[in-house]
Amino acid sequence: MSRTILLAEDDEASRKLYRALLESEGYQVVDVGDGKAALEVLKNRSVDLLVTDVVMPGLTGIELLERARELHPELRVIVITGSRTAEIALGALRNRACDYLTKPFHLQELADTVREALSRDITGEIEVISDKPDWIELRVPCDLAAVEPIQRFMAQLHDNLPKDTREAISQVFREMLNNAIEHGGKLDRSKKVEVKYIRLKRAILYSIRDPGEGFKIGEIEHAALANPEDNPFRHMQVRQEKGLRPGGFGILLASQVVDELIYNQRHNELIFVKYIDEPPQSES
Repeated sequence: MSRTILLAEDDEASRKLYRALLESEGYQVVDVGDGKAALEVLKNRSVDLLVTDVVMPGLTGIELLERARELHPELRVIVITGSRTAEIALGALRNRACDYLTKPFHLQELADTVREALSRDITGEIEVISDKPDWIELRVPCDLAAVEPIQRFMAQLHDNLPKDTREAISQVFREMLNNAIEHGGKLDRSKKVEVKYIRLKRAILYSIRDPGEGFKIGEIEHAALANPEDNPFRHMQVRQEKGLRPGGFGILLASQVVDELIYNQRHNELIFVKYIDEPPQSES
């Protein structure tokens, strides 16, 4: 049976483009031009997925998401926006959006994101413990499918930083979360990884704690950090033999691009820190 998607987008050209794409993928599409119209649709019929822009007349996408949750608590939602702000990202995360796409994006990204959202709503299993802009705390299921949407949400928190700094933080966070889920949580979705983001005036701090027993640095042959000097890619062969995903550069990458990296004694929790310039003070 064809799945039904409610598309809320105030820009007519974009709405027509998205609708044509989604219909070509075999979905039934109901499209509206503002949040209030979308809410009326949700009051009168059920849909499988809501795809909503954020900046719309009458009712914003985040307000629509909040109201939609009251009507349909399990509704799957994708947020799309041209405004890269922490407030929007936090609103989407707080209200359990499946994913978050920032304009401009390739149409294939939208198609892939819709397909993933309809096949498995991993973000519905993410617990938001704290959503203060300077202190975000999550419990994430040990499923690699959770990494990409979380990374997209978290990336919006760094939008006012220089590109090199944003990319460094994003790369390290992604690889370290992958490691925690894959090796600490053993890909067991019933287990959770604890993630904290703390924003200080001159630093960004991440803490990642997995449910595993920890490890010893000298025993992780699947990591690039353990490679001998005469064979800098030996860990790739080890990972292939063990059936692990490509990667293994997390600890090595972190040691090179963040300012501080520290593990607890068991090595199942880490903190990494990136120092930043204090934002300029506004003139009074």
